[in-house]
Amino acid sequence: MATQIISSSRLSFCCYIYKHKHLKGTLLQLPLKLPMATQNPEMLQTQFHQPHLGRTSLPHEAVAAGTNSSISVKATVTVKLTDGGCSSCLLGLCNPLDNISDLLGKSLLLELVSAELDPQTGLETRSISRYAHRVGQEDGDVIYESEFVIPGDFGEIGAVLVQNEYRSEMFLKYIVLNGLPNGPIAFNCGSWVQSKFDDPEKRIFFSNKSYLPSQTPRGLKDLREKELANLRGNGEGERKTSDRIYDYDVYNDLGNPDSKSELGRPVLGGNENYPYPRRCRTGRPPCQTDPLSETRSGSFYVPRDEEFSEVKEASFITKTVDSVLHALKPSLETSLLDSNLGFPLFSDIDQLYYQGINIPKLKNPGLLQRILPRLVKAVSDAKDRLLKFETPAMFLKDKFSWLRDEEFSRQTLAGVNPYSIKLVMEWPLKSALDPDVYGPPESAITKELVERGIKGFMTVDEALEQKKLFIIDYHDLLLPYVSKVRQIEGTTLYGSRALFFLTPDCTLKPLAIELTRPPMDGKPQWKQVFTPGLEATDHWLWRFAKTHFLAHDSGYHELVSHWLRTHCATEPYVIATNRQLSVMHPIYKLLHPHLRYTMQINALAREVLINADGIIETSFSTRKYSMELSSAAYDQQWRFDREALPADLINRGIAVEDPSASHGLKLLIEDYPFANDGLILWDALKQWVADYVNYYYKDASMVQSDPELQAWWTEIRTKGHEDKKDEPWWPVLQTPEDLIGIIATIAWVASAHHSAVNFGQYAFAAYFPNRPTIARTNMPSEDPTREGWKRFLDNPDFELLVCFPSQVQATKVIAILDVLSNHSPDEEYIGEYMEPAWGEEPDIKEAFERFSARLKELEVIIDARNADNSLKNRGGVGVVPYELLKPFSEAGVTGKGVPYSISI
Repeated sequence: MATQIISSSRLSFCCYIYKHKHLKGTLLQLPLKLPMATQNPEMLQTQFHQPHLGRTSLPHEAVAAGTNSSISVKATVTVKLTDGGCSSCLLGLCNPLDNISDLLGKSLLLELVSAELDPQTGLETRSISRYAHRVGQEDGDVIYESEFVIPGDFGEIGAVLVQNEYRSEMFLKYIVLNGLPNGPIAFNCGSWVQSKFDDPEKRIFFSNKSYLPSQTPRGLKDLREKELANLRGNGEGERKTSDRIYDYDVYNDLGNPDSKSELGRPVLGGNENYPYPRRCRTGRPPCQTDPLSETRSGSFYVPRDEEFSEVKEASFITKTVDSVLHALKPSLETSLLDSNLGFPLFSDIDQLYYQGINIPKLKNPGLLQRILPRLVKAVSDAKDRLLKFETPAMFLKDKFSWLRDEEFSRQTLAGVNPYSIKLVMEWPLKSALDPDVYGPPESAITKELVERGIKGFMTVDEALEQKKLFIIDYHDLLLPYVSKVRQIEGTTLYGSRALFFLTPDCTLKPLAIELTRPPMDGKPQWKQVFTPGLEATDHWLWRFAKTHFLAHDSGYHELVSHWLRTHCATEPYVIATNRQLSVMHPIYKLLHPHLRYTMQINALAREVLINADGIIETSFSTRKYSMELSSAAYDQQWRFDREALPADLINRGIAVEDPSASHGLKLLIEDYPFANDGLILWDALKQWVADYVNYYYKDASMVQSDPELQAWWTEIRTKGHEDKKDEPWWPVLQTPEDLIGIIATIAWVASAHHSAVNFGQYAFAAYFPNRPTIARTNMPSEDPTREGWKRFLDNPDFELLVCFPSQVQATKVIAILDVLSNHSPDEEYIGEYMEPAWGEEPDIKEAFERFSARLKELEVIIDARNADNSLKNRGGVGVVPYELLKPFSEAGVTGKGVPYSISI
């Protein structure tokens, strides 16, 4: 073909396929942009299609105006093939009627829409329709063409309407119009178009140019509003997998009471007892046994264009976690007849990585090998199958590091949960819970005990004055669940807190762990403080106390730092952005990469991770009350105005404002790897957002008068986070500065915050003695029996192994952590890829280039910091270096890389 087309670096989508198990032959692709350095808006080529094309990014000024006579314009349409290249089945040609349509050249109906009103009538200019016919197939794409004759007074072409004449959906990559006086114009579609027999409504696709609502060309205003109305839906009926509707609902589908009454769970959100963010509405019917709960039958709907791409699908399979359970769990439970059986020896834990474990023949070994290609290193052909896990980075560096108190403390600053450590701001420590219910509120951590642990460095008063005491405190959050959790077999729980002292070399020294049991079962409150000790019994009790505290920290990390504060809190942003901001809106284009895949991974979490009897409930300490706990944390702790990194550090007392310091903050713990690296990334991110926002919004009046923007922010507060809508701390949206802060916060949470708490999980927690997810037995010193105490004295190793997760629990969690820590090959890292629309404006393109360059500098800075022997919390012999906020990464489990979005 001799069609003139813009350069490959700005034209194509590298799009991929998702195949539904419930819809044979359907698929999904989401766009993958080329690296920023390859995007060259000046290059023009004459060949239509080339391999490895990036997203389309074409001049938007192409018009048909300015000529007195009609001009001929060729439209070229690119549609993605299915996996395996079976274009016939993809395009509906398995149906004989579609063969006829194709032969007649009536495969796609295109309708060109002018951006301008008719100058004679003041009404919309009449659109021009033509059928596109299939002309060939190239590199996994099917190409269609159509010829248009455009009147000289038609005006700028601002939109294309598309109708799919086939009987199955197709993934439309892009449309290019050639022959216009000012050059070609492209429409980046990147979307599924349903068959007209399923959805007769024509799809609307706008050009790349961004318009604030007040700047929308008059010929496109109605279409802009119509497309938003289509995405909002009417809030009625059950959603179909092909729908593109975004709406809100409460978390009422975590339980399954129709299956078993014990699988019923309370509704999270929409009530005073369990406030919660909102999820995407599915509209499934209510349960028969509990009308407030929604049935879990069928698929977990997400809007069609939110689903995984083929490349990501190949790495994770949409139902990866479900597949792990179905392929692995039954075999484990068959080989381990007692699902509560622990590891007999510590060496048996090591064998998970060295020799593997024997399991019966898998029902579907190919499935397991496909979904866990890296993690499952070998499955033998012998009678018994050998399951072998990849060695975690921490275990590979130093298999005994989990025993060291220094490593226990270091990971509070440079591990997978750096969000819990905070300054001690009140002394003595005291609970805020009702003493009539939970017992005396005073902590058992005394001044004398702390000064004994400090060993002459200073007094407690001096340590408080100099801000040297830090704490991780889960006491009041966990204590209300202790008596309920203890009714469940195979687990236990305490309210807990751990106290640390900041030493002169900027490392933390653990001073004490306090565990508390409230009054229950006719027994009074029990609490005890454990300290690092040299005497054998104290030393072992301290090790048990660390195990319990780390199990609590693991649960808080997964349920609050990770799930609640990133995945769950972000879903309302995704919904509101699609419902209230047109795809033409510059803020939509800024946010779009930060919202990729989040709804799909959240739906998967509801299906198999956070649901009743899912991975979290069966493997973490809080068991069936886990999601209730996250609701309590949302109620007590979550505030949007504290989610940006500087605000978070200040709130935790870790930093104080200091205009003379780097980033405007002074860190009280100077060697705090998460905060040190994070503040550089935050500054770069906020500056990029500021440059972008200030380009489009010159003053406060433009922000205040933008109806889409104001509706977006209002809906986030009053619908997405409805249970907190009346809180006084919500930021106002009146100025460009307000908007910069709001957007930067959302972008930070979706990118850096999520990466910091997610991609190190396998490295630090896959060797579970370092981060057990559950402690199954009480402390040996809690109301000990003579026999129990003797067992502890005679064989503390074995008693600790019994306290650790069972073999089934540990193996399931290891498998899941590998999946969750993995970067897919189509990952889009922050600052590496530029959205096509950003390249349309030279000022925005330059701002992005500065942003990208700053992130490349951060990579170098992190490497230098990790090589600095004076920074004890970043490295050393047998220490995993802190790389979780290095912006870029290769695919796989790498312990680094910051994607734009919460994509896993």
